Amino acid sequence: MKKKIIASYLLLTAILFSSFSTSLAFDEGMFAPGQIAGLPLKKKGLKIKPEEIYNPNGGGLSEAVIRLSIGCTAEFVSPDGLILTNHHCGFDALVSASTPEKDLVETGFKADNRAGEIPGKDYSIFITNRVDDVTAKIKAGTESLTGEALAAAYKKNVDELTAAEQAKSPKGSTVRIQMLNNGYFFYLYQTTEIKDVRVVYAPPRNIGIFGGDPDNFEWTRHTGDFTFLRAYTAPDGSSASYSANNVPYKPKKFLTMNIGGLKDNDFVFVLGYPGGTTRYRESWSIEYARDANFPFLEKWLNALSASLRQIGSTDEDKRIAFQGDIASFDNSRKAFGGGHLRLRRAGVVQARQADEARLATWIAADPARQKRFGNVLPELKALSEETNAASKRDAMVRRFPDPNSMVIFGQMVAAATAVKQGRGLNATQRAGKAAEIAEAIKNREAAHEREMLKFFFKSFDELPANQRFATADTKFGNKTGKSRREAEAAFAAEIADGPYTSATKIADLYGLSWSEMQAQHPFISGLVDERAALAARGAKFNSNIDRLRLAYMQALTEMKGGPVYPDANSSLRFSYGNVKGYTSRESEYRSPFTTMKGMFEKDTGVNPFDAPQKLKDLNAAKDFGQFGSGDTVGLNFLSTTDIIGGNSGSPILNGNGEQVGLCFDGNFEGLGNDFYYDYDKNRTISVDIRYVLFVTEKFGGAKWVVDEMKLVGGKK
Repeated sequence: MKKKIIASYLLLTAILFSSFSTSLAFDEGMFAPGQIAGLPLKKKGLKIKPEEIYNPNGGGLSEAVIRLSIGCTAEFVSPDGLILTNHHCGFDALVSASTPEKDLVETGFKADNRAGEIPGKDYSIFITNRVDDVTAKIKAGTESLTGEALAAAYKKNVDELTAAEQAKSPKGSTVRIQMLNNGYFFYLYQTTEIKDVRVVYAPPRNIGIFGGDPDNFEWTRHTGDFTFLRAYTAPDGSSASYSANNVPYKPKKFLTMNIGGLKDNDFVFVLGYPGGTTRYRESWSIEYARDANFPFLEKWLNALSASLRQIGSTDEDKRIAFQGDIASFDNSRKAFGGGHLRLRRAGVVQARQADEARLATWIAADPARQKRFGNVLPELKALSEETNAASKRDAMVRRFPDPNSMVIFGQMVAAATAVKQGRGLNATQRAGKAAEIAEAIKNREAAHEREMLKFFFKSFDELPANQRFATADTKFGNKTGKSRREAEAAFAAEIADGPYTSATKIADLYGLSWSEMQAQHPFISGLVDERAALAARGAKFNSNIDRLRLAYMQALTEMKGGPVYPDANSSLRFSYGNVKGYTSRESEYRSPFTTMKGMFEKDTGVNPFDAPQKLKDLNAAKDFGQFGSGDTVGLNFLSTTDIIGGNSGSPILNGNGEQVGLCFDGNFEGLGNDFYYDYDKNRTISVDIRYVLFVTEKFGGAKWVVDEMKLVGGKK
């Protein structure tokens, strides 16, 4: 569950798919804060009042839960701005503070006191001050409008309400209104940013990332995926960049840690900032993800990771610099790879098609429904099939060139695009452009660009006959097999290592006419033409899809009745469930708890299964402090809570509202969950809070950090 390309995905197999069920299926839902009071939480096991979780007038637990700028969730756990989040969410801060002589990802980091805390480069936090459902206000007066007139009215209402609310908001806070689910919802968010965030304690790699990529999205799991940070402000309490004069932030609310442990079927809930879901999408959209987009993303991310790993294998500085990107690519690669497999194996497209068949019957049964919704399914079908006709080719072209890995080629394509659009440059302008290009390409990795170009060239050659990229076939003379690979490698080297490594040479492309560009650079001009055609198809799709998806969602909601939760959008959300294992496949039941015993069973002494010796020594001595459970320490546990990428670092709390763990992943059998939720398979994986505190105090020697927190539920 990572930042950047992210994430986690959860599916539905045992029960018929329905994002719109009359009473929401089991524990499904990432609910907006204002919806919490309407959920059956007391019956499920909540001991506190719903308003103690979220109170629009202030004072709820939600005030302790924050969003990190890098796309994770975190939470305040002390009155002095101490923050708990995942190790992988603090990963980049460790990387930026590392050197070849001291790799903080490998060794971990411990401040002996607040003066020793180190800045988290480019880190900040966002505190949610309030969340309001303003759907009725934005839609007021728009009932008879459609198309561009409706869009203009929405924009006017959003702009006016945003300005009015911003004017009366406290200094330093920001108000934004966001449309969700193609206009089904509009929500207002008021947030405050704190810019000085520092690292307090992070365990070493062989705790924070124990199991590495092999264990990612897997259960059983034995990963201590946690890091402590701290927020600082200027002495007057205002947000300020790092300064030695800054003081710890005083949050309105912080969480209490419960170290009493959990048992099977205990009620738990999660507060966090899930990144994005598409639970209400039509079958054609899911089919595109399953057959084209997810499979290509898996291969692309694997190629990116492999290339950077190869470069880092011979250069220690680069190994350290690249490890954050590699971890992110590996995480997302496994998410997309597992996602398309689960979508296929679970029959999600077929289940959604069955929903659509029932919807068509429901619409046809009533003239009023026919008038409102009669064209929705036919139009969606026609638009989607036209757009997806070359879906596998489009998935590749859409990401080619990747400006991060193909810097030279990206600059060349940008020049050709400008020429095609009539934005060429004269000699004086080209001189200025050359300086700009030189700055952009100065830190590029030639080997990385070369490998990624070869990857795309080969991927084009693997396209089916009815989706060929003619420009590539022409460039490589319709060669096949080894001869084509050799031609592709030669062309990749020509781009990455040839004359266009000169910024002036690239800038000179802006001086060509389009006909000259076509004659001198047919591959690049052909790619620009293909990207333009793809953009045109995308524009047609986008001009119609919001209207159709809104009507589609309205029709399904009316057919099935009951409340519906908004798709996730990196805003504050609530989900609930129970501690529960699952059956991963026939005859394999996965129980919901792991302990340090299982970690040592996995230990091979070799990365990524190399448990630290000090941890083994503490275990042998049974030196668990107040955090042990019998002859071991609880490590990870499962729950049915509905989460996705962005929830990394979310607190998982018991029925009394006390933190019992830290969410950090989902299971492989639950991937694909941006499209649907599966009660039988979807599981959140969390670090037991006892392991977090045990490692910090006993292994890390940072008892002063633990002493800063409020602990309850321990041994009498």
